[in-house]
Amino acid sequence: MEEKAFQDYYPDEMSYCYGCGRSNDDGLHIKSYWEGEESVARFTPRHYHTALPGFVYGGLVASLIDCHGVGTAAAATYRAEGRSMDTEPRLRFVTASLKVDYVRPTPIGVQLEARGKVKEVGKRKVVVSIEVTAKGTVCARGEVIAVRVPESMKQKGNR
Repeated sequence: MEEKAFQDYYPDEMSYCYGCGRSNDDGLHIKSYWEGEESVARFTPRHYHTALPGFVYGGLVASLIDCHGVGTAAAATYRAEGRSMDTEPRLRFVTASLKVDYVRPTPIGVQLEARGKVKEVGKRKVVVSIEVTAKGTVCARGEVIAVRVPESMKQKGNR
């Protein structure tokens, strides 16, 4: 049986994110998994994710860091609470802060790897640091501060 990604556990009504939502047919479908104490997501940019010929536009790199960080926040909270991701209540996080440092140009057409390290798990907030590499070379570093979805955002049918 194939391992489910963190994002596969999001409630159906909250799975429309352009970056990682399984219910968004036009989205990137970023998927995150545990590898030991780190989280990992792999994504291969397509030709239309171009900034300049041969290089990925920065917004895609930011989206990868953002969605991987928020998914890691949910998974880390389940871990901290000692429960599996398929238990109730279902957790969903959103971005409170996103910081991205572009270290070097990111090549297009090669698999990118985002590795996350959980820095802090609080009652409402999780902090995750992420490094994005291409062929083992660091292209970007980021930090995501994720917070549990506020009740005001939990409106069924909103897309």
